[in-house]
Order: sequence, then structure tokens, then C-alpha cells
Amino acid sequence: MTVRMRRATLGDLSLICRLRVQRTAWLTARGSDQWTVAGRGRPIEIFADAVGRALDAGQTWIAEVDDLPAGTITVNQRSDPGLWTRWELAESVIVHFMIVDLNFAGRHVGHHMLAHAAALAELDRRAWVRLDAWTTNQDLHAYYRRAGFRLARIAQTTNGPSCALFQRRTSAWTIRAGTRPPISATPRRLSTTTTLE
Repeated sequence: MTVRMRRATLGDLSLICRLRVQRTAWLTARGSDQWTVAGRGRPIEIFADAVGRALDAGQTWIAEVDDLPAGTITVNQRSDPGLWTRWELAESVIVHFMIVDLNFAGRHVGHHMLAHAAALAELDRRAWVRLDAWTTNQDLHAYYRRAGFRLARIAQTTNGPSCALFQRRTSAWTIRAGTRPPISATPRRLSTTTTLE
């Protein structure tokens, strides 16, 4: 299966919000409070505003399979206060808002998006790919462990419900030729294509 990563545009905002609503309903049906208002998640309007800022900054990507949108990921160097230290932020890229369309579940789209984050980290000479996960979602923690991440710690902060901090060294990925974002490309035109072996 070939996954193509393209930089998202403002026109993708409704798609990304649809993916968030779809995944939140799926999680709720399984007893999780992730991304729900009851679970202290951001309401969809605040989520859309945050994604809109990331889109404006060129930090959000769409994974496509056979030219169909299959997921989204935002990669930058910021995190919510109280999670990562400034030293940890200085040496890493941070993954946000990673969502796979349920129609593509089980096809390793998330692994491709995480590999894309690693390629961006390598390009920016950052040693780590880091993320925060919903503290109570043990299935999500297991997913990231299967993707090669390890739990760094549970952050002791009251700023939000995503305090399970996971990390993986950028060098732990084998970034094959042709899968790196091209260095000569302008930031708005970066894209990659990867094939899962």
C-alpha cells in the first residue's frame, strides 16, 4: 500500500474536523472520554481554531491512499505548557491531532504519518519525535508502544487530559530514499510518498 503525504490547506479544515468528530464518536462508543467535553477535551470550535493556525503555519499534513484522504497529522515544535521541558522541545518535533479515518483503520496509515514526522525531524536535525496522549486511553498507549514509542512519563500538570508523554528517537526509523521531504522544496510544497514493507 502506498501512502502519500501532502501538506494540508485551509480547504482541508472541514475534512480534519469531520475526522475528529468521527473518531470521537468511535471512542465514546468504546467507553473513552477522549476529546469529549466531559473529558475536558477541546470543543470542536476550539479544535478547529487550533488546526486552522497550524494550517496557516504549514504544519498540518493529509495522508492519502489512492488519492483518498486517509488521515491527518500536525507536526511542529510546540506543546501545551507543563508537558515537555524547553530542552526537550529544543531537540524534538511534537506530533498533534493525529487521526486516521475509520475507513482506513488497520492499514498502518498512522505508522506512515509517524514516519513522516520522523522525516521532518531528520530534516530539521531534531533527535526526537514526541507526543502527548490522552492519559486514560490505555489502548492508545499500546498503539504508540507498538509503533516503537516509549512512555517518558505522565506529566504532573492540570492543564489538560493528555499527559501521557511518549517519545521515539528519530534515528530509530529507517527513512528510505525517496521518503524524505525534499530539502530543496519550499515549505508549502513538501510532500512524500512511502510504501509500507
